[in-house]
Amino acid sequence: MRQHPSYWASIVHRASGIALAAFLPLHFWTLSNALQDSLAWTERPLVKLGEWLIVVALAAHLGGGLRVLALEFLAWREWQKSLAAAAAALALGVGLAFALAL
Repeated sequence: MRQHPSYWASIVHRASGIALAAFLPLHFWTLSNALQDSLAWTERPLVKLGEWLIVVALAAHLGGGLRVLALEFLAWREWQKSLAAAAAALALGVGLAFALAL
């Protein structure tokens, strides 16, 4: 069962949800205290990497959520097996677009 793509898609969906729940309050707090020191801090490479990771996590969570919605509300078809791959491709594509925009 752990070899099935849907299992790994559900793991990524849950992990990205936990990561977002842990990161977003700190991120919003930093934004609300947007002092010059905080803004200069965001130029560090490690912070930029963290920003990229959170964008990929957001995209993975969105893609996984869309996959779950499709599974719940649409009749089962063979093409739905590829929804996990589509969700992963969406996440990586958004991450690449974000990385190119940095």
